[in-house]
Amino acid sequence: MAEYKINFAWDDEACVWTAVCDELPLALEHGSFDALVEKVKVVAAEIHELNHEDMRIPNFLIIAERMILNG
Repeated sequence: MAEYKINFAWDDEACVWTAVCDELPLALEHGSFDALVEKVKVVAAEIHELNHEDMRIPNFLIIAERMILNG
């Protein structure tokens, strides 16, 4: 079964979470982390289905980063 690492990062300037996966390819954004996770699950599965013979829904490893500035 396929497994993809998807990197999430907070963009302070745009006030959105971004999700990027070069393997698929995938680049999405949303203001809500949880909503972006749901969006990624749907879109990434569709991209996988279009580009691979394996029709099973892939697994996703989400790695998230957010810099918190103090002061």
